[in-house]
Amino acid sequence: MRPAFRRLVASTAAAGMLVLAGCSAPANPDGSSGGATLVVATSDEPDALNPVLNYGVDGASLIFDGLVSRDDDNRLVAGLATALPELSPDGRTVTAKLRDGVQFHDGTALTAQDVVFTYQAVLDPTVDSTLRSDLDMVESVTAPDAATVVFRLRYPYAPFLQRLALGIVPAKLLSGQDINTAGFNRKPIGTGPYQVDSWTPGDRLVLTANERYFGGRPKNNRVVVAFVADDNVRAQRMRAGEFDAAELPPKLASGFDTDATYRVQRVPTADYRGVMLPTGNRVLADLAIRRALNLAVDRAAMVTGLLGGAGEPAFGPIPPTSEFADPSVIGKPTADPAAAGALLDAAGWTPGPGGVRVKDGRPARFTLMYPAGDTLRKDLALAVTADAKKVGIAVTPAGLTWDAIDPRMKSDALLMGYGTPYDPDFVSYKLFGSTFAGQGYFNPGSYRSEVTDRALQEGRDQIDPALRTAAYAQFQKQLAADVPWLFLTYLRHTYVLKSSVQGVTPRVEAHEHGVANSLWWNIDTWTRS
Repeated sequence: MRPAFRRLVASTAAAGMLVLAGCSAPANPDGSSGGATLVVATSDEPDALNPVLNYGVDGASLIFDGLVSRDDDNRLVAGLATALPELSPDGRTVTAKLRDGVQFHDGTALTAQDVVFTYQAVLDPTVDSTLRSDLDMVESVTAPDAATVVFRLRYPYAPFLQRLALGIVPAKLLSGQDINTAGFNRKPIGTGPYQVDSWTPGDRLVLTANERYFGGRPKNNRVVVAFVADDNVRAQRMRAGEFDAAELPPKLASGFDTDATYRVQRVPTADYRGVMLPTGNRVLADLAIRRALNLAVDRAAMVTGLLGGAGEPAFGPIPPTSEFADPSVIGKPTADPAAAGALLDAAGWTPGPGGVRVKDGRPARFTLMYPAGDTLRKDLALAVTADAKKVGIAVTPAGLTWDAIDPRMKSDALLMGYGTPYDPDFVSYKLFGSTFAGQGYFNPGSYRSEVTDRALQEGRDQIDPALRTAAYAQFQKQLAADVPWLFLTYLRHTYVLKSSVQGVTPRVEAHEHGVANSLWWNIDTWTRS
C-alpha cells in the first residue's frame, strides 16, 4: 500500500506513445544527439510534488534536497547541511549548519528560515500532511541566524537525523498560502539537481537540469518520468524502445533477460508483501485461524513461481538485511499443511461441507482484497487462496479499486505492501501501534498489543543501539506470536534498462518508490553510451 501514492492514473499506450515520441531522441545544446534526455517509466504518480505533502520524504526526490541525504549504502551523509547535524548529549537538541551559496531553482538563496518554514508547515494542523505524526517529537524549529537551524525535541528520538532527509521548500513562495491547494504542488521550486519543466497528469513529468546545482550539474539535460499504470502496457512500451528504464513485475522483466539490447536489474529491498488480517473479522479474530494460515502458505513457491526468484520469504516487517532483524522469528519457507490442520483441529475447527472447516456453526471463510490493477498482488492473493483451501479455509479473492477497498479494511483481509530499509520505527510504529488502530492505512486491521506497543516505544526512545536491538527483537517475536499479518515475501524490485545506459547504482529500496527513491535515485549521474 502506498497511502501517499495511491492514485494510479491510467494512460493508454497509443496516447503515451504520441506524447513521448517527441522526447525519446532529443538534441544536445550543441546540436549533437544522444544522452540529452533519459526517459524512465513507473506505475505510480504522486498526488503532489511538495515534500510537505509527503512527496519524496526520505530523500532522492530529484527536485528537492534535505539537510541530510543517503549514499549508495543508504548511510546518512550531509545534504544541504555542511555536515551531519550535531546531537546534544541529552538527545533533545539538534543543530544543523547550512552550506554556503545554495540556490533554489529560481535563483534565490536558501536560508535557515526556509528549513524552519518547511518543518513548521508539516506540523501545522491545517496542512494535510501525513508526516505530522512522524515529527510529533519536535517541540520547536528555530533559526538563530541565516545559516543555522536548531531543532528542540520534546523527548529523545533515536532516528531523528534520518527525518532530516525531508526536502526543503522556499518559504517566500508558500508563506500565507493554503499549502493544500497551492500551485506550487504541481510546479514546485526546489534546490535539487532537476527543476520541473512540465507535469501532464496521467502521462509524464518532465524535469530539466539545474545548471546551478550545488552538487554539480547533472550529466544529462532532461529527465522524463512516464506514468504508466498498467504493467503489460509498460512492458510493451519498454520493448518498443520508448523508455531507457522501467520498473516491471518480475515475470514481465524476465522476458528481457535474453535480449542483449536490455539488461534486467534486480534490486534488493525492504519492500514486503503480506496479508493484513483484521481483528474485526469474526473468523480472522481467532488466533488459531491466523496461525494456521501462517503455516499453510508456501512462501518458497511464491518466490520461485511468482517472483521468478526475485525475492525471499518474509516472516516479519524488518528485513533480513537490517541490523535489527531477529533470526529467531524466521520460520519454514515451505508450507506445513499437516501442522496447520492439527492446530485447527485442536481449536475446534472441524471439516464441514465442501471441505471448509466450521466452528460453532461458522465456516472458516473470509474475503481477501487486492488492488485490481496490481498483477503481483493478484497472483499472491490467488496463491494464498489455494494454500488456505488445502487446510480447509475458504478465501474469496476480490480485485477492487482503492475506493472500494477503503471502507472494508476493518472487516476484510487485504494484500498490502510496506517496508523501509532506513529504520524500523518509520513504518512499524504506525502500522502496528495501538494508537493508530483503524486510522486509514495506519494499522487498518486495528491490531492491539501492550507488548508490541511497549517494544515499539522503547525502540524509538532508546539511543543505545543494543537497547534498540533488544526492543525490536521483542517486537518481532510478539508479531510472530500474534500473527496480525501474514507476511509472504520480500521483493527484489525489477527494472529493465537499455544496455546503453551507464552510471546506474542500485541500493536497497523501500516500498515507497516511484519518481523518488527508485533505481534512478542518482539519475543525475547517468549517461547513455
